[in-house]
Amino acid sequence: MITPYYRSASHDFTLLHGDTFELLPQFNFHFDMIFADPPYFLSNDGISVQAGKIVSVNKGEWDRGGTPEEINDFNKRWISLCRDKLKDDGTIWISGTYHNIFSVANSLTELGFKILNVVTWAKTNPPPNISCRYFTYSTEFIIWARKSAKRPHHFNYELMKQLNDDKQMTDVWRLPAIAPWEKTCGKHPTQKPLALLTRIILASTDKNAWILDPFAGSSTTGIAANLIGRRYLGIEREQQFADISRKRREEIDNFRTYGDYRSKIKDIVKSEILEPSCFVCEDDAISDLPF
Repeated sequence: MITPYYRSASHDFTLLHGDTFELLPQFNFHFDMIFADPPYFLSNDGISVQAGKIVSVNKGEWDRGGTPEEINDFNKRWISLCRDKLKDDGTIWISGTYHNIFSVANSLTELGFKILNVVTWAKTNPPPNISCRYFTYSTEFIIWARKSAKRPHHFNYELMKQLNDDKQMTDVWRLPAIAPWEKTCGKHPTQKPLALLTRIILASTDKNAWILDPFAGSSTTGIAANLIGRRYLGIEREQQFADISRKRREEIDNFRTYGDYRSKIKDIVKSEILEPSCFVCEDDAISDLPF
C-alpha cells in the first residue's frame, strides 16, 4: 500500500516520495494530462551565469548523462509507464532541450503516441553566453502528444485564442523564466515558471481534471494546477525537493498568498477569464486516488 508523503487538506495535491519507476506500476489510476520535466542530461561540468554570477551547470547525479543507448532506454521506460496511466483521450507534455528532446520524440512515436505540437518556449530573460562562441541559449522545447493517433484529444482552442488577443496561438511562447516570488520556499535547479505550466494546463484540461507529474521537482505543476482548480499527483525521488513541494503547497493555503499568485499569473498569461475562486471542492477531490 502506497502512503503519500504529503496530501493537502483539500485532497487536490498529493505527493509521493520515491522512484517513479517503482511507484507508477503499484497503482491503477488514469489521468487527464501528464506533464513531465525529465532529466535533460546537462550536467557535464560546464559553467553558466546565474544572477550575474558564474555557476556550475551541474544539477545533481540524477542529471548526469549516459550513452545515447542508455538515455533512449531511460526515456522509453518512463514514457511507457506514463502511457499506462493516461486516459485514452489524454495528452502528455514533455519538456527538454536538444540534449534529450529528440530521444523523447522517438520514444513517443515508437510507443504509439501522436505528436501534436513541439512548443518552443522562448525565454524573455535568458542568461548570457559567457563563452561568446555560439548563440545564447534562450529556448526550451515542450512536446505535446496524445495517447492515440485516432482518439481525439482535449484542447481548449477558444480559450487559447482569448489569451492571445483573439488570434490563433502559435507554437512559440514568449514567457519569462522563474521570478524571485516563485522561489520563496527554495529553488529547484530546473524549476519551470508557473505561467508556463498554467498555460499548458489551461490548454488541455478542464476544471477538476487530474494531472500527473512523474518528475515533480518542486511541484510547479501541482501549484499551477491547484491555482486554477485542477488536481495533482506528483512523484519526487529527492527528499529536499519533496520538502520544497510541501512548503509551496502549504504556502497557498494562505488565501492572501493564493490570491497574489493568481494575480501574478493572470498578468503574465494575460488572462481575464480565470474563475474568481479555483480551489477544488473537497467533495470532488476525496477518494479518487487509490491511496
